[in-house]
Amino acid sequence: MKAFITGVSGQDGAYLAELLLSKGYEVHGTVRRSSSINTVRIDDLISQFSKDDRFVLHYSDLLDSSSLTNLILKIQPDEVYNLAAQSHVAVSFSNPIFTTQVGTLGSISLLEAVRNANKEIKFYQASSSEMYGGTSKEMLNENSKFDPKSPYAASKVFAHEITKIYRDSYGIFGVNGILFNHESPLRGETFVTRKISRAVGRISVGLQEKLTLGNLDASRDWGYAKDYVNGMWMMMQHDNPEDWVLATGKTHTVREFAEAAFKHVDLNWEDYVITSEKYLRPNEVDYLLGDSTKARETLGWKPEVDFKELVKIMVEQDIIEAKKDYSLINEGLILPTWENPTIN
Repeated sequence: MKAFITGVSGQDGAYLAELLLSKGYEVHGTVRRSSSINTVRIDDLISQFSKDDRFVLHYSDLLDSSSLTNLILKIQPDEVYNLAAQSHVAVSFSNPIFTTQVGTLGSISLLEAVRNANKEIKFYQASSSEMYGGTSKEMLNENSKFDPKSPYAASKVFAHEITKIYRDSYGIFGVNGILFNHESPLRGETFVTRKISRAVGRISVGLQEKLTLGNLDASRDWGYAKDYVNGMWMMMQHDNPEDWVLATGKTHTVREFAEAAFKHVDLNWEDYVITSEKYLRPNEVDYLLGDSTKARETLGWKPEVDFKELVKIMVEQDIIEAKKDYSLINEGLILPTWENPTIN
C-alpha cells in the first residue's frame, strides 16, 4: 500500500506517517521548500525508513496544482490524506487570502488529480470542528449545521463540501474527517494547549515567570492526536466513503486546561497566568462539543486518552524539553527568554 500525505511534517502528518509505516505502507509526504529545515517531528521516521524508500519526502505546495498532479500521477498512491493547511485560526484573520487559497485551491487540486488518475485512489480531507462556529452549547455531529467564524473555518467548509461534490459527481472514494481539537507534545507552540504545557515546563525549572493567554472561557472538546489519526485510517478502510466526526464527547475550558497543567507540577495557575486582549479573536468561537457516536458504533473507534492523561502527557514532555533548555542556557549555548516572543 502507498499513501500520500500533504502536511506530513505537522502534528497529524507525523503521527499518521508513523501509523501507516507501522502497518507496512510506503509513505510519501509533501513539505514546503524553505531556507530552514522544518522536519523535526519526522526526523526519526526519516532516519528509520528513508534508506529503503519506505518514507519519501517531496517538495511541493498546495498552491502549485501542477506539482501535486505530477506527484499523484508518478507515485500512484492508494490513499491520499490532505492534512496541509494554514491551521492557526487567529493567524487566518491576519492572513485571510493565503489561508483560504491553501484551504480551497489545495483540496480541489488534489481532487482533480485523484479524479484523473488511472486507478482508484481513496481521498481523505481533514475537516475541522471550527466549521460549526460554536454559537450554541449542543453536541455536534455529521448532520449539524456549519456556521464558520473565521477565514480558516470558511476554507475548511469549502474543502469539505467540494469533497462531497466530487464523491457524488464522480464516484470518488472521498472521506471527510471532522476532527474536534486534538493535541499532543507535537502540537505547534503557538496553539493554546501547547503554549500552556510548554510554559508550565519552563516555569517549573525557572526559565519563565508568567504565561499570557486570551479567552480563558473558550470551551473545547480536546483529545489526543494519536487517537485521532488512527480514526483517519479507519475511515479510509470502511466499505463506503462517508463523513465522520471524531471527538471525546467532553468539553473543557482553557482555564481548566491551565489549571490541570499547573496542578501537575504542584503550582497554582492563578499565580502565573495573565490575560491580554491581543490574544482574542475578532469573532470568538466559545463552545465546541462533538458527538462521535457514528464513528464509535460503525468503525469501532474510541479515544483511548482522556483529558487528564492528555494534559499529563504534554506537560511531562515539555518538562523534559525545558530541562534541556536549562542545561543549554547554563552552558551558554542559547540565550534565556522570559516568555515566547509574540507575533501580532
